[in-house]
Amino acid sequence: MNAQPLKAETATDRHPLAGQAMSGAEVIVQVFAGEGVEVMFGYSGGAILPVYDAVFRYNAEHPRANGGEAMPLIVPANEQGAGFMAAGYARASGKVGVAVVTSGPGATNMVTPVRDSMADSIPLVVICGQVGTAAIGSDAFQEAPISNIMGACAKHVFLVTDAAQLEATMRTAFTLARSGRPGPVVVDVPKDVQNTALAWRGSGELALSGYRTRLRTVEQATLSDTDCAALFTALMRAQRPLIYAGGGVIAAEAADALRAFVDAFGLPVTTTLMGLGGFDSTGPLALHLLGMHGTAYANYAVEDCDFVLALGARFDDRVAGVPDKFAPRAKFIAQVDIDPSEIGKVKAVDWHHVGPLTRALDRLTAYGRAHGLHPQLTAWHAHVAELKRAHAMNYDRASALVQPYAVLEAINRHTQGRAVVSTGVGQHQMWAAQYFDFRAPRHWLTSGSMGTMGFGLPAAIGAQFAHPDKLVIDIDGDASIRMNIGELETVTTYNLPVKVVVLNNVGDGMVRQWQKLYFKGRFAASDKSLHKKDFVLAAQADGFAWARRLEDKATLEATIADFLAFDGPAFLEVMIDPDAGVYPMVGPGASYAQMITGDFIPSRAAPVAHEDSPSHMF
Repeated sequence: MNAQPLKAETATDRHPLAGQAMSGAEVIVQVFAGEGVEVMFGYSGGAILPVYDAVFRYNAEHPRANGGEAMPLIVPANEQGAGFMAAGYARASGKVGVAVVTSGPGATNMVTPVRDSMADSIPLVVICGQVGTAAIGSDAFQEAPISNIMGACAKHVFLVTDAAQLEATMRTAFTLARSGRPGPVVVDVPKDVQNTALAWRGSGELALSGYRTRLRTVEQATLSDTDCAALFTALMRAQRPLIYAGGGVIAAEAADALRAFVDAFGLPVTTTLMGLGGFDSTGPLALHLLGMHGTAYANYAVEDCDFVLALGARFDDRVAGVPDKFAPRAKFIAQVDIDPSEIGKVKAVDWHHVGPLTRALDRLTAYGRAHGLHPQLTAWHAHVAELKRAHAMNYDRASALVQPYAVLEAINRHTQGRAVVSTGVGQHQMWAAQYFDFRAPRHWLTSGSMGTMGFGLPAAIGAQFAHPDKLVIDIDGDASIRMNIGELETVTTYNLPVKVVVLNNVGDGMVRQWQKLYFKGRFAASDKSLHKKDFVLAAQADGFAWARRLEDKATLEATIADFLAFDGPAFLEVMIDPDAGVYPMVGPGASYAQMITGDFIPSRAAPVAHEDSPSHMF
């Protein structure tokens, strides 16, 4: 792959270090500096030592005014933690997250974070050390075919065997990670390439002509008057229009544009799990979460709507499990996305636009205002308000046992939708999505498409580095946090004021819920009652000065207040009702109209009878 020809440089735009001799490792670090990398995450090893040494020397030569390092390298308990920290940083900041690991097992430990980031469209650059070029393919010590392994998981993978291409490849990796539909890019760098003497150029990227042509087409796409007229013709005919907003709203920084569109035309908004925070969930037109564990009122609104505008959303199986049954009364479905492959992939649409979401919304808003278009939606707004009142989230408030919902409501009262919240994966994840308010983008960090247990704690660490002054809370489960519990020590090593909540129901709660509903209560491998983990002692052993267990409902409010107010890392284990379930729930093969709402959320239809399910859905 050849470097893209450079334009003629002038004395003013020439990089001040151009022509300076550097090793390949120093080139990597210098590209980091040029790309504005503020922090990186990784674990050392033989094949990446030249880069680690270059980072060490760069930081020694470029101290910050406050005495800190210019590009601190944060060391986790293992490489998977580094990957999720980089992802948490990227999700919370909107910048490219960076992880640097060694070859072999160091690199393979990054596979899950890379795939997780690809599935959720998170921009990462991952640098993997590799054995020397002459040893590649010889089963050398700590060798793994990372370009092959990661090729199926990442947005793009580079194996740099020509040291002359290293600088351009590194710069291209950042461009690829953040452009178009964001994603992770992996650069596999043999140790001899890291040690090769090079001359710094200071500019230039690889050609990638096909990608750049496609990207230019998408990024320059605009809506014509005819396009706008077609959408508004359908909208003005609709009586019950609805916006279905996904993670693309967050990735595109389109929350303000969405707010302006809603203010102008009055469409209610429901969001996916990845879209939480893209629209203020406390507003009167906010329907919060839709889908398998969405709010009942959001799902009923989807059942009732006659017009759907999907923004940065892909009709995934958690939302449109049975595509033909999704929005069954919708006479017109429109879709805007940055990725052309998502258009009509799951559900046919009547109108679409492939291009930047903010620009598209701004154009539509301007067109509608210029033509004096004002949908008359008073009756629909009243209907939505009644759905929110009649089918509000609820639970057994009289129970003597500590209810997880009550814990989250208490935290939410203190944080008022302003905290950065990460989660593991399981029931606690869904409860957090349902019971927290999200008033702004990038305050909700969760593993959506991959559903990776162990995500929450390292993601919270990455988010805290992105926002040192914000309150960052990891809502975790006893099973999920076990996956990366070693990162508790990382929290205290760097004295991060991360707040960790473990909702302990002594098992794999979501698995048990499915086993109870669809496998006749056969709790195969999901019961953790015989396990001996004392989470409070574990947190104390890892240096948490504030580490407590909450078991008494009467002390809930005071404990939560003390926990959140503590100045430093804090760990709270809550022994919750082991039978607490996640409701609503749309079962396999069911429509929103058939969702199970549980005993405390009113349903407007009888739920589908439970029976052993042959469905592939979890």
